[in-house]
Amino acid sequence: MSKQREELEHRLKLRNIKLSDYEDIREIMVSIYRNQGGAWTKQELKNQIKAFPEGQICIEDNGKVIAAALSIIVDYGKFGDNHTYDQITGFGKFDTHDDEGDTLYGTDVFVHSDYRGMRLGRRLYDARKELCENLNLRSIIAGGRIPGYSKYADEMTPRKYIDLVKNREIFDPVLSFQLANEFHVRKVITKYLPEDTDSRAYATLLEWINIYYEKEEKLIGNKKSIVRLGLVQWKMRRFSNVDDLMQQVEFFVDTVSGYKSDFCLLPEFFNAPMLAEFNDMDASEAIRNLADYTDEIVSRMSDLAVSYNVNIIAGSMPEYDGKKLRNVSYLCRRDGTQDKQYKLHITPDEAAYWGLQGGNGINVFDTDAGRIGILICYDVEFPELGRILAEQEMDILFVPFWTDTKNAFLRVNTCAKARAIENECYVAITGSVGNLPKVENMDIQYSQSAIFSPSDFSFPHDAIVAQASENAETTIVADVDLDLLTKQRKAGSVRNLEQRRLDLYSIQWKQKK
Repeated sequence: MSKQREELEHRLKLRNIKLSDYEDIREIMVSIYRNQGGAWTKQELKNQIKAFPEGQICIEDNGKVIAAALSIIVDYGKFGDNHTYDQITGFGKFDTHDDEGDTLYGTDVFVHSDYRGMRLGRRLYDARKELCENLNLRSIIAGGRIPGYSKYADEMTPRKYIDLVKNREIFDPVLSFQLANEFHVRKVITKYLPEDTDSRAYATLLEWINIYYEKEEKLIGNKKSIVRLGLVQWKMRRFSNVDDLMQQVEFFVDTVSGYKSDFCLLPEFFNAPMLAEFNDMDASEAIRNLADYTDEIVSRMSDLAVSYNVNIIAGSMPEYDGKKLRNVSYLCRRDGTQDKQYKLHITPDEAAYWGLQGGNGINVFDTDAGRIGILICYDVEFPELGRILAEQEMDILFVPFWTDTKNAFLRVNTCAKARAIENECYVAITGSVGNLPKVENMDIQYSQSAIFSPSDFSFPHDAIVAQASENAETTIVADVDLDLLTKQRKAGSVRNLEQRRLDLYSIQWKQKK
Protein backbone atom coordinates (compact mmCIF):
# COMPACT_ATOMS: atom_id res chain seq x y z
CA MET A 1 0.00 0.00 0.00
CA SER A 2 1.38 3.40 -0.95
CA LYS A 3 2.26 5.81 1.83
CA GLN A 4 -0.26 8.36 0.47
CA ARG A 5 -3.12 5.86 0.53
CA GLU A 6 -2.17 4.72 4.03
CA GLU A 7 -2.33 8.33 5.28
CA LEU A 8 -5.76 8.89 3.70
CA GLU A 9 -7.28 5.56 4.76
CA HIS A 10 -10.30 5.79 7.04
CA ARG A 11 -10.57 3.37 9.95
CA LEU A 12 -14.15 3.76 11.07
CA LYS A 13 -15.39 1.99 14.18
CA LEU A 14 -18.90 2.00 15.63
CA ARG A 15 -18.77 1.65 19.42
CA ASN A 16 -20.15 2.93 22.71
CA ILE A 17 -19.01 6.28 24.05
CA LYS A 18 -16.50 6.53 26.90
CA LEU A 19 -16.02 9.49 29.20
CA SER A 20 -12.53 9.91 27.75
CA ASP A 21 -14.22 10.88 24.46
CA TYR A 22 -15.54 14.09 25.99
CA GLU A 23 -13.10 16.52 24.35
CA ASP A 24 -13.82 15.10 20.88
CA ILE A 25 -17.56 15.33 21.53
CA ARG A 26 -17.29 18.83 22.96
CA GLU A 27 -15.39 20.00 19.86
CA ILE A 28 -18.21 18.83 17.58
CA MET A 29 -21.01 20.22 19.76
CA VAL A 30 -19.39 23.65 20.14
CA SER A 31 -19.08 23.87 16.36
CA ILE A 32 -22.65 22.77 15.63
CA TYR A 33 -24.58 24.25 18.57
CA ARG A 34 -22.79 27.53 19.11
CA ASN A 35 -26.13 29.34 18.73
CA GLN A 36 -28.16 26.76 20.71
CA GLY A 37 -26.33 26.54 24.01
CA GLY A 38 -23.07 24.92 22.97
CA ALA A 39 -21.82 21.61 24.37
CA TRP A 40 -22.85 19.51 27.34
CA THR A 41 -20.65 19.62 30.39
CA LYS A 42 -18.46 16.65 31.14
CA GLN A 43 -20.70 15.85 34.10
CA GLU A 44 -23.78 15.69 31.86
CA LEU A 45 -22.03 13.23 29.54
CA LYS A 46 -20.93 11.22 32.57
CA ASN A 47 -24.55 11.10 33.80
CA GLN A 48 -25.80 9.87 30.45
CA ILE A 49 -23.15 7.14 30.20
CA LYS A 50 -23.83 6.05 33.75
CA ALA A 51 -27.60 5.92 33.18
CA PHE A 52 -27.50 3.96 29.93
CA PRO A 53 -24.03 3.08 28.56
CA GLU A 54 -25.39 0.91 25.72
CA GLY A 55 -27.40 3.81 24.34
CA GLN A 56 -24.47 6.18 23.84
CA ILE A 57 -23.04 5.32 20.43
CA CYS A 58 -20.26 6.95 18.44
CA ILE A 59 -18.20 6.51 15.30
CA GLU A 60 -14.45 6.99 15.55
CA ASP A 61 -11.99 7.44 12.71
CA ASN A 62 -8.42 6.45 13.55
CA GLY A 63 -9.21 6.86 17.25
CA LYS A 64 -10.98 10.25 17.09
CA VAL A 65 -14.75 10.51 17.65
CA ILE A 66 -16.32 12.12 14.60
CA ALA A 67 -20.04 11.40 15.10
CA ALA A 68 -22.34 10.39 17.93
CA ALA A 69 -25.93 9.44 18.77
CA LEU A 70 -27.14 9.49 22.39
CA SER A 71 -30.30 8.12 23.92
CA ILE A 72 -32.09 6.97 27.06
CA ILE A 73 -34.95 4.58 27.77
CA VAL A 74 -38.12 6.14 29.17
CA ASP A 75 -41.58 5.07 30.23
CA TYR A 76 -43.18 7.26 27.63
CA GLY A 77 -46.58 7.24 29.25
CA LYS A 78 -45.20 9.34 32.11
CA PHE A 79 -44.37 12.20 29.75
CA GLY A 80 -46.82 12.06 26.87
CA ASP A 81 -46.54 14.04 23.64
CA ASN A 82 -46.48 17.53 25.15
CA HIS A 83 -43.10 17.37 26.87
CA THR A 84 -40.04 19.60 26.54
CA TYR A 85 -36.44 18.52 26.10
CA ASP A 86 -35.60 19.55 29.67
CA GLN A 87 -38.52 17.60 31.09
CA ILE A 88 -37.74 14.30 29.39
CA THR A 89 -33.98 14.52 30.08
CA GLY A 90 -34.39 15.66 33.70
CA PHE A 91 -32.80 19.01 32.84
CA GLY A 92 -29.69 17.26 31.59
CA LYS A 93 -29.32 14.95 34.60
CA PHE A 94 -30.80 12.00 32.64
CA ASP A 95 -32.29 10.61 35.84
CA THR A 96 -35.47 10.03 33.81
CA HIS A 97 -33.84 6.91 32.31
CA ASP A 98 -35.86 3.80 33.14
CA ASP A 99 -34.52 0.31 32.38
CA GLU A 100 -38.09 -0.95 32.49
CA GLY A 101 -39.34 1.69 30.04
CA ASP A 102 -40.84 0.96 26.63
CA THR A 103 -39.32 3.67 24.42
CA LEU A 104 -35.85 4.58 23.24
CA TYR A 105 -35.66 8.38 23.38
CA GLY A 106 -33.06 10.08 21.17
CA THR A 107 -31.43 12.95 23.01
CA ASP A 108 -28.94 14.01 20.32
CA VAL A 109 -27.22 13.14 17.03
CA PHE A 110 -24.31 15.06 15.56
CA VAL A 111 -21.55 14.64 12.96
CA HIS A 112 -18.26 16.52 12.68
CA SER A 113 -18.46 19.07 9.85
CA ASP A 114 -15.36 17.58 8.15
CA TYR A 115 -17.24 14.28 7.73
CA ARG A 116 -20.46 15.57 6.20
CA GLY A 117 -21.56 13.72 3.08
CA MET A 118 -20.32 10.33 4.31
CA ARG A 119 -23.77 9.24 5.52
CA LEU A 120 -22.54 8.74 9.07
CA GLY A 121 -25.82 10.08 10.46
CA ARG A 122 -27.66 7.31 8.66
CA ARG A 123 -25.26 4.75 10.10
CA LEU A 124 -25.92 6.06 13.61
CA TYR A 125 -29.68 5.98 13.05
CA ASP A 126 -29.40 2.37 11.83
CA ALA A 127 -27.46 1.49 14.99
CA ARG A 128 -30.18 3.08 17.11
CA LYS A 129 -32.85 1.07 15.29
CA GLU A 130 -30.86 -2.13 15.83
CA LEU A 131 -30.53 -1.29 19.52
CA CYS A 132 -34.28 -0.62 19.77
CA GLU A 133 -35.08 -3.97 18.16
CA ASN A 134 -32.54 -5.89 20.20
CA LEU A 135 -33.76 -4.43 23.49
CA ASN A 136 -37.36 -5.19 22.42
CA LEU A 137 -38.52 -1.58 22.82
CA ARG A 138 -41.73 -0.36 21.25
CA SER A 139 -40.31 2.57 19.30
CA ILE A 140 -37.77 5.36 19.01
CA ILE A 141 -39.06 8.87 19.76
CA ALA A 142 -37.21 12.15 19.46
CA GLY A 143 -37.90 15.84 19.29
CA GLY A 144 -36.64 17.13 15.99
CA ARG A 145 -35.53 20.67 15.19
CA ILE A 146 -36.81 22.36 12.00
CA PRO A 147 -34.03 24.91 11.46
CA GLY A 148 -35.17 25.82 7.94
CA TYR A 149 -38.51 27.08 9.23
CA SER A 150 -37.15 30.53 10.12
CA LYS A 151 -37.02 31.38 6.39
CA TYR A 152 -40.75 30.68 6.00
CA ALA A 153 -42.16 31.59 9.42
CA ASP A 154 -43.75 34.82 8.16
CA GLU A 155 -45.62 33.11 5.35
CA MET A 156 -46.76 29.72 6.69
CA THR A 157 -47.54 27.72 9.81
CA PRO A 158 -45.20 24.98 11.08
CA ARG A 159 -47.74 22.38 9.95
CA LYS A 160 -47.73 23.74 6.40
CA TYR A 161 -43.93 23.85 6.41
CA ILE A 162 -43.73 20.23 7.55
CA ASP A 163 -46.17 19.12 4.84
CA LEU A 164 -44.05 20.82 2.18
CA VAL A 165 -40.91 19.14 3.53
CA LYS A 166 -42.69 15.76 3.43
CA ASN A 167 -43.61 16.41 -0.20
CA ARG A 168 -40.03 17.44 -0.99
CA GLU A 169 -41.09 20.90 -2.01
CA ILE A 170 -38.79 22.30 0.73
CA PHE A 171 -35.56 20.84 2.09
CA ASP A 172 -34.95 21.02 5.84
CA PRO A 173 -31.47 19.85 6.94
CA VAL A 174 -32.86 18.00 9.98
CA LEU A 175 -36.42 16.97 9.15
CA SER A 176 -35.66 15.84 5.58
CA PHE A 177 -32.96 13.55 6.95
CA GLN A 178 -35.25 12.10 9.62
CA LEU A 179 -38.08 11.44 7.18
CA ALA A 180 -35.63 9.69 4.86
CA ASN A 181 -34.73 7.42 7.78
CA GLU A 182 -38.30 6.13 8.18
CA PHE A 183 -39.41 8.42 11.02
CA HIS A 184 -42.90 9.91 10.88
CA VAL A 185 -44.16 13.09 12.52
CA ARG A 186 -46.60 12.44 15.36
CA LYS A 187 -47.28 16.11 16.05
CA VAL A 188 -45.78 19.59 16.33
CA ILE A 189 -44.56 20.64 19.78
CA THR A 190 -44.12 24.20 20.99
CA LYS A 191 -41.38 25.50 23.29
CA TYR A 192 -39.49 22.20 23.01
CA LEU A 193 -36.15 24.04 22.90
CA PRO A 194 -36.89 27.70 23.68
CA GLU A 195 -33.35 28.74 22.72
CA ASP A 196 -33.72 27.26 19.21
CA THR A 197 -34.46 30.49 17.32
CA ASP A 198 -33.94 28.90 13.89
CA SER A 199 -36.90 26.62 14.58
CA ARG A 200 -38.81 29.43 16.31
CA ALA A 201 -38.96 27.09 19.35
CA TYR A 202 -41.10 24.60 17.42
CA ALA A 203 -40.13 20.95 17.04
CA THR A 204 -41.47 17.82 15.41
CA LEU A 205 -42.27 14.86 17.62
CA LEU A 206 -40.84 12.01 15.58
CA GLU A 207 -41.39 8.28 15.92
CA TRP A 208 -39.93 5.14 14.39
CA ILE A 209 -41.97 2.03 15.20
CA ASN A 210 -40.20 -1.25 15.91
CA ILE A 211 -42.14 -3.84 13.90
CA TYR A 212 -40.27 -6.64 15.72
CA TYR A 213 -41.45 -5.53 19.14
CA GLU A 214 -41.70 -8.51 21.55
CA LYS A 215 -39.77 -10.76 19.14
CA GLU A 216 -36.17 -9.65 18.85
CA GLU A 217 -33.77 -10.20 21.75
CA LYS A 218 -30.19 -9.94 20.46
CA LEU A 219 -28.04 -6.92 21.32
CA ILE A 220 -26.15 -4.63 18.92
CA GLY A 221 -22.99 -5.98 17.33
CA ASN A 222 -23.87 -9.67 17.01
CA LYS A 223 -22.99 -11.54 13.83
CA LYS A 224 -25.50 -10.93 11.07
CA SER A 225 -27.64 -13.84 9.99
CA ILE A 226 -29.30 -12.40 6.89
CA VAL A 227 -26.73 -10.85 4.52
CA ARG A 228 -27.73 -8.98 1.37
CA LEU A 229 -25.51 -9.35 -1.69
CA GLY A 230 -25.42 -6.89 -4.60
CA LEU A 231 -23.78 -8.04 -7.85
CA VAL A 232 -23.03 -5.74 -10.79
CA GLN A 233 -23.12 -7.29 -14.26
CA TRP A 234 -21.05 -4.57 -15.89
CA LYS A 235 -21.22 -3.40 -19.48
CA MET A 236 -17.90 -2.57 -21.09
CA ARG A 237 -18.02 0.95 -22.59
CA ARG A 238 -15.53 3.64 -23.49
CA PHE A 239 -14.37 5.91 -20.67
CA SER A 240 -12.39 9.08 -21.29
CA ASN A 241 -10.73 9.13 -17.88
CA VAL A 242 -10.90 7.82 -14.31
CA ASP A 243 -13.66 10.29 -13.43
CA ASP A 244 -15.89 8.81 -16.14
CA LEU A 245 -15.14 5.29 -14.92
CA MET A 246 -15.83 6.12 -11.28
CA GLN A 247 -19.06 7.91 -12.15
CA GLN A 248 -20.37 4.63 -13.57
CA VAL A 249 -19.02 2.68 -10.57
CA GLU A 250 -20.73 5.09 -8.16
CA PHE A 251 -24.02 4.69 -10.04
CA PHE A 252 -24.01 0.95 -9.36
CA VAL A 253 -22.71 1.27 -5.79
CA ASP A 254 -25.52 3.74 -5.13
CA THR A 255 -28.02 1.34 -6.71
CA VAL A 256 -27.17 -1.71 -4.58
CA SER A 257 -26.65 0.44 -1.47
CA GLY A 258 -30.15 1.82 -1.97
CA TYR A 259 -31.41 -1.72 -1.32
CA LYS A 260 -29.31 -1.84 1.88
CA SER A 261 -26.87 -4.41 0.46
CA ASP A 262 -24.01 -5.52 2.69
CA PHE A 263 -21.72 -6.27 -0.28
CA CYS A 264 -21.23 -4.93 -3.80
CA LEU A 265 -19.29 -7.17 -6.22
CA LEU A 266 -17.74 -5.87 -9.46
CA PRO A 267 -16.22 -8.01 -12.28
CA GLU A 268 -12.62 -8.87 -13.09
CA PHE A 269 -10.85 -6.12 -15.06
CA PHE A 270 -13.88 -3.80 -14.93
CA ASN A 271 -11.49 -0.92 -15.74
CA ALA A 272 -10.30 -2.55 -18.99
CA PRO A 273 -12.03 0.06 -21.21
CA MET A 274 -9.27 2.48 -20.24
CA LEU A 275 -6.82 0.30 -22.16
CA ALA A 276 -8.08 2.09 -25.26
CA GLU A 277 -5.94 5.04 -24.19
CA PHE A 278 -2.87 2.91 -24.90
CA ASN A 279 -3.87 1.47 -28.30
CA ASP A 280 -0.54 2.52 -29.82
CA MET A 281 1.36 0.16 -27.46
CA ASP A 282 1.60 -3.60 -27.50
CA ALA A 283 -0.70 -5.47 -25.07
CA SER A 284 1.91 -6.07 -22.35
CA GLU A 285 2.98 -2.42 -22.26
CA ALA A 286 -0.62 -1.19 -22.34
CA ILE A 287 -1.73 -3.18 -19.30
CA ARG A 288 1.28 -2.00 -17.30
CA ASN A 289 0.23 1.56 -18.05
CA LEU A 290 -3.32 0.70 -16.97
CA ALA A 291 -1.88 -0.42 -13.62
CA ASP A 292 -0.85 3.19 -12.95
CA TYR A 293 -4.52 3.99 -12.26
CA THR A 294 -5.07 1.23 -9.69
CA ASP A 295 -4.03 3.17 -6.58
CA GLU A 296 -6.35 6.06 -7.40
CA ILE A 297 -9.29 3.77 -8.22
CA VAL A 298 -8.85 1.79 -4.99
CA SER A 299 -8.69 5.00 -2.94
CA ARG A 300 -11.89 6.31 -4.52
CA MET A 301 -13.56 2.91 -4.22
CA SER A 302 -12.77 2.90 -0.50
CA ASP A 303 -14.38 6.34 -0.16
CA LEU A 304 -17.52 4.97 -1.86
CA ALA A 305 -17.61 2.00 0.53
CA VAL A 306 -17.59 4.36 3.50
CA SER A 307 -19.98 6.89 1.98
CA TYR A 308 -22.56 4.34 0.81
CA ASN A 309 -22.13 2.00 3.80
CA VAL A 310 -21.46 -1.11 1.72
CA ASN A 311 -18.49 -3.48 1.57
CA ILE A 312 -17.12 -3.40 -1.99
CA ILE A 313 -15.24 -6.24 -3.67
CA ALA A 314 -13.58 -4.09 -6.32
CA GLY A 315 -13.54 -6.67 -9.10
CA SER A 316 -9.92 -6.93 -10.08
CA MET A 317 -7.28 -4.64 -11.56
CA PRO A 318 -3.68 -4.96 -12.72
CA GLU A 319 -0.90 -4.14 -10.25
CA TYR A 320 2.66 -3.52 -11.41
CA ASP A 321 5.57 -2.90 -9.02
CA GLY A 322 8.25 -2.56 -11.70
CA LYS A 323 9.12 -6.24 -11.57
CA LYS A 324 5.89 -8.26 -11.43
CA LEU A 325 2.54 -7.69 -13.09
CA ARG A 326 -0.25 -9.26 -11.07
CA ASN A 327 -4.05 -9.33 -11.01
CA VAL A 328 -5.50 -8.16 -7.68
CA SER A 329 -8.93 -7.81 -6.11
CA TYR A 330 -9.42 -5.29 -3.32
CA LEU A 331 -11.88 -5.64 -0.47
CA CYS A 332 -12.89 -2.11 0.53
CA ARG A 333 -14.79 -2.42 3.80
CA ARG A 334 -17.40 0.11 4.85
CA ASP A 335 -15.40 0.89 8.00
CA GLY A 336 -12.62 2.32 5.79
CA THR A 337 -10.17 -0.61 5.99
CA GLN A 338 -8.88 -2.63 3.05
CA ASP A 339 -7.52 -6.06 2.15
CA LYS A 340 -6.53 -7.64 -1.14
CA GLN A 341 -6.37 -11.02 -2.84
CA TYR A 342 -4.11 -11.82 -5.80
CA LYS A 343 -5.13 -14.14 -8.59
CA LEU A 344 -3.07 -17.30 -8.12
CA HIS A 345 -3.56 -19.13 -11.42
CA ILE A 346 -2.83 -17.30 -14.64
CA THR A 347 -4.38 -18.55 -17.87
CA PRO A 348 -2.07 -19.36 -20.82
CA ASP A 349 -3.58 -16.41 -22.70
CA GLU A 350 -2.90 -13.94 -19.85
CA ALA A 351 0.68 -15.13 -19.56
CA ALA A 352 1.32 -14.95 -23.33
CA TYR A 353 -0.29 -11.55 -24.00
CA TRP A 354 0.48 -9.64 -20.83
CA GLY A 355 3.11 -11.52 -18.86
CA LEU A 356 0.87 -11.77 -15.77
CA GLN A 357 2.25 -13.68 -12.78
CA GLY A 358 0.29 -15.37 -10.01
CA GLY A 359 0.22 -14.41 -6.34
CA ASN A 360 1.38 -16.68 -3.54
CA GLY A 361 -1.22 -16.42 -0.75
CA ILE A 362 -4.86 -16.96 0.00
CA ASN A 363 -6.92 -15.63 2.90
CA VAL A 364 -10.34 -15.51 4.51
CA PHE A 365 -11.32 -11.93 5.39
CA ASP A 366 -13.42 -10.90 8.36
CA THR A 367 -16.20 -8.41 7.65
CA ASP A 368 -19.19 -7.10 9.59
CA ALA A 369 -21.39 -9.44 7.53
CA GLY A 370 -19.51 -12.73 7.71
CA ARG A 371 -16.19 -14.31 6.75
CA ILE A 372 -15.50 -14.11 3.04
CA GLY A 373 -13.06 -15.37 0.45
CA ILE A 374 -12.18 -14.03 -3.00
CA LEU A 375 -11.09 -16.15 -5.97
CA ILE A 376 -10.53 -14.34 -9.26
CA CYS A 377 -12.01 -16.10 -12.30
CA TYR A 378 -9.74 -19.05 -13.24
CA ASP A 379 -8.90 -19.67 -9.56
CA VAL A 380 -12.43 -20.97 -8.88
CA GLU A 381 -11.71 -23.85 -11.27
CA PHE A 382 -9.20 -25.27 -8.76
CA PRO A 383 -11.21 -27.03 -6.01
CA GLU A 384 -8.31 -27.09 -3.57
CA LEU A 385 -8.52 -23.32 -3.07
CA GLY A 386 -12.20 -23.35 -2.13
CA ARG A 387 -11.60 -26.17 0.32
CA ILE A 388 -8.69 -24.33 1.98
CA LEU A 389 -10.95 -21.30 2.47
CA ALA A 390 -13.80 -23.49 3.77
CA GLU A 391 -11.46 -24.95 6.37
CA GLN A 392 -11.03 -21.37 7.64
CA GLU A 393 -14.82 -21.09 8.14
CA MET A 394 -15.61 -19.01 5.08
CA ASP A 395 -19.30 -18.10 4.70
CA ILE A 396 -19.35 -16.42 1.26
CA LEU A 397 -16.99 -16.80 -1.70
CA PHE A 398 -16.87 -13.92 -4.18
CA VAL A 399 -15.71 -14.63 -7.74
CA PRO A 400 -15.16 -11.65 -10.07
CA PHE A 401 -14.57 -13.03 -13.56
CA TRP A 402 -14.02 -12.05 -17.19
CA THR A 403 -14.86 -14.53 -19.94
CA ASP A 404 -15.15 -13.96 -23.67
CA THR A 405 -17.07 -17.04 -24.83
CA LYS A 406 -19.89 -19.17 -23.48
CA ASN A 407 -17.72 -22.23 -22.94
CA ALA A 408 -15.26 -20.14 -20.91
CA PHE A 409 -18.16 -18.74 -18.88
CA LEU A 410 -19.63 -22.21 -18.28
CA ARG A 411 -16.34 -23.42 -16.83
CA VAL A 412 -16.44 -20.64 -14.23
CA ASN A 413 -20.18 -21.04 -13.63
CA THR A 414 -20.12 -24.81 -13.21
CA CYS A 415 -17.07 -24.82 -10.97
CA ALA A 416 -18.48 -22.00 -8.81
CA LYS A 417 -21.67 -23.99 -8.19
CA ALA A 418 -19.57 -27.02 -7.30
CA ARG A 419 -17.57 -24.95 -4.78
CA ALA A 420 -20.86 -23.92 -3.08
CA ILE A 421 -22.09 -27.50 -2.78
CA GLU A 422 -18.85 -29.18 -1.73
CA ASN A 423 -17.83 -26.45 0.74
CA GLU A 424 -21.31 -25.69 2.12
CA CYS A 425 -21.03 -21.96 1.48
CA TYR A 426 -22.53 -19.27 -0.74
CA VAL A 427 -20.71 -18.33 -3.96
CA ALA A 428 -21.38 -15.06 -5.82
CA ILE A 429 -20.02 -14.61 -9.34
CA THR A 430 -20.20 -11.66 -11.72
CA GLY A 431 -18.64 -10.69 -15.03
CA SER A 432 -18.88 -8.12 -17.79
CA VAL A 433 -20.90 -7.91 -21.00
CA GLY A 434 -20.65 -6.02 -24.30
CA ASN A 435 -17.56 -5.45 -26.40
CA LEU A 436 -14.45 -3.30 -26.68
CA PRO A 437 -13.57 -3.34 -30.37
CA LYS A 438 -10.38 -1.27 -30.00
CA VAL A 439 -8.90 -3.10 -27.02
CA GLU A 440 -6.69 -6.03 -27.92
CA ASN A 441 -7.38 -9.26 -25.98
CA MET A 442 -10.49 -7.74 -24.31
CA ASP A 443 -12.72 -7.42 -27.35
CA ILE A 444 -15.84 -9.47 -26.41
CA GLN A 445 -17.49 -10.42 -23.12
CA TYR A 446 -19.94 -13.10 -21.94
CA SER A 447 -21.58 -13.19 -18.52
CA GLN A 448 -24.53 -14.44 -16.51
CA SER A 449 -24.02 -13.38 -12.91
CA ALA A 450 -25.38 -15.61 -10.17
CA ILE A 451 -25.45 -16.52 -6.48
CA PHE A 452 -25.11 -20.22 -5.62
CA SER A 453 -25.81 -22.15 -2.42
CA PRO A 454 -25.56 -25.71 -1.14
CA SER A 455 -28.28 -27.99 -2.54
CA ASP A 456 -30.42 -29.34 0.29
CA PHE A 457 -33.88 -28.81 1.79
CA SER A 458 -33.01 -25.40 3.29
CA PHE A 459 -31.73 -24.11 -0.07
CA PRO A 460 -32.92 -23.95 -3.69
CA HIS A 461 -32.96 -27.46 -5.19
CA ASP A 462 -30.82 -26.34 -8.12
CA ALA A 463 -28.41 -24.42 -5.83
CA ILE A 464 -29.24 -21.12 -7.58
CA VAL A 465 -30.28 -18.36 -5.18
CA ALA A 466 -30.48 -15.73 -7.93
CA GLN A 467 -29.35 -15.42 -11.54
CA ALA A 468 -29.13 -12.54 -14.01
CA SER A 469 -30.18 -12.47 -17.64
CA GLU A 470 -27.38 -13.40 -20.01
CA ASN A 471 -25.32 -10.58 -21.53
CA ALA A 472 -27.39 -7.67 -20.22
CA GLU A 473 -26.11 -4.88 -18.02
CA THR A 474 -27.95 -5.34 -14.74
CA THR A 475 -27.66 -6.01 -11.01
CA ILE A 476 -28.65 -8.87 -8.73
CA VAL A 477 -29.69 -8.12 -5.15
CA ALA A 478 -30.52 -11.14 -2.98
CA ASP A 479 -30.41 -12.25 0.65
CA VAL A 480 -28.45 -15.22 1.96
CA ASP A 481 -28.95 -16.74 5.41
CA LEU A 482 -25.68 -17.57 7.18
CA ASP A 483 -27.47 -19.49 9.94
CA LEU A 484 -28.62 -22.00 7.32
CA LEU A 485 -24.97 -22.80 6.60
CA THR A 486 -24.45 -23.78 10.24
CA LYS A 487 -27.55 -25.97 10.08
CA GLN A 488 -26.37 -27.55 6.84
CA ARG A 489 -22.92 -28.35 8.20
CA LYS A 490 -24.34 -30.03 11.31
CA ALA A 491 -27.59 -31.59 10.13
CA GLY A 492 -27.71 -31.59 6.33
CA SER A 493 -28.78 -34.59 4.25
CA VAL A 494 -25.13 -34.83 3.26
CA ARG A 495 -22.30 -33.06 5.07
CA ASN A 496 -19.37 -32.64 2.71
CA LEU A 497 -17.10 -30.85 5.18
CA GLU A 498 -17.80 -32.97 8.24
CA GLN A 499 -17.61 -36.32 6.46
CA ARG A 500 -14.27 -35.92 4.70
CA ARG A 501 -11.98 -38.94 5.18
CA LEU A 502 -9.12 -37.05 6.76
CA ASP A 503 -7.61 -40.41 7.73
CA LEU A 504 -7.00 -40.95 4.01
CA TYR A 505 -6.29 -37.51 2.53
CA SER A 506 -5.80 -33.81 3.26
CA ILE A 507 -4.92 -30.57 1.47
CA GLN A 508 -1.66 -28.92 2.50
CA TRP A 509 -0.68 -25.32 1.74
CA LYS A 510 3.06 -25.30 1.09
CA GLN A 511 3.82 -21.62 0.53
CA LYS A 512 4.29 -19.38 3.56
CA LYS A 513 1.74 -16.56 3.52
